Amino acid sequence: MKALKLKMMAFLMVATMTTFGLAQDTELPNVKILATGGTIAGSASSATSGSYSAGQVGIQTMINAVPGIKEIADVSGEQVSNVGSQDMTVEIWLKLANRINELLASNEIDGIVITHGTDTQEETAYFLSLVVKSDKPVVTTGSMRSSTSISAEGPLNLYNAVAIAADPQAKEKGVMVSLNDQIHAARDVSKMNTTNVNSFQSPIKGMLGGVFYGRLGFFREPLTKFGNTSEFSVEGINELPRVDIVYAYADMSPDLIDMHVKAGAKGIVIAGVGNGNMTEATLNAAKKAYEDHGVIIVRSTRAATGWTLRDNEFKDDDYHTVVSGDLNPAKARILLMLALTKEKSLAELQDIFDEY
Repeated sequence: MKALKLKMMAFLMVATMTTFGLAQDTELPNVKILATGGTIAGSASSATSGSYSAGQVGIQTMINAVPGIKEIADVSGEQVSNVGSQDMTVEIWLKLANRINELLASNEIDGIVITHGTDTQEETAYFLSLVVKSDKPVVTTGSMRSSTSISAEGPLNLYNAVAIAADPQAKEKGVMVSLNDQIHAARDVSKMNTTNVNSFQSPIKGMLGGVFYGRLGFFREPLTKFGNTSEFSVEGINELPRVDIVYAYADMSPDLIDMHVKAGAKGIVIAGVGNGNMTEATLNAAKKAYEDHGVIIVRSTRAATGWTLRDNEFKDDDYHTVVSGDLNPAKARILLMLALTKEKSLAELQDIFDEY
């Protein structure tokens, strides 16, 4: 019996060593981190200060601050920009999208992580979801607390984002947003709170999945067109048509529409009251903007959740308006900018908003 136990112990030791050796010899996935700045790269005067400067920390310093990150992937970083996301621009979007497409076309890169400020992260993620042409994982992440803050969540968010980008089950999910142990589809997620670490939520469709210290699982698939199924591309594009957002309110003045038309807007998204509504005078001004200048008007809503529906209180065809469905105004603006790079009728534009 004693000899049998010794043989079993020896077998287990060999098996353990073999397993460890295999793990050591297995090539790790290659994940490239593209840094754009934001709170996750921010620095404050003290660990308990709510005031900070965004985009102060370089990507290599951020990678070095995450324990164990190089055990889950072969990680390298690249600084695309270093700004607070309130200063995110179309120029940076185009640069970022083209760089991602270039990287993912290589067999050497398995996934992409983008560090980004939270203020406009949902916009960048949605834009990328429409123009990145790959089934490989692309994950944006950030933090609500600066890197020098007490209980800064940035390092764990970055660790989890790398784990998602390195995992084969994250393929064909489009661009994802991951903070606070959650995984969201770029199209569906919104920042819902100014300071809370649980700020990012998908209030209508719910999360795609969850991640816990690098272990992840998915609950559902994205439901609209993205990535390789998207008709949009930024190849050879240096700028996008100007699209503005007008916020609706009681006794709204129609000259707001006129101001944006005169400023050169090719499209206007109305963050309407209720079901995308606006004052009658403003609605007539929007109709005139299309008839006289060809400016496309998209009705969205300032409400946090819900659909903007066609022909709810008036006939949209009578006013030449397009409705955004459940896209919020910020994302409706992005989709309209890309749609305006193509020649489309109003009916075709409505189809785009229904499909994307």
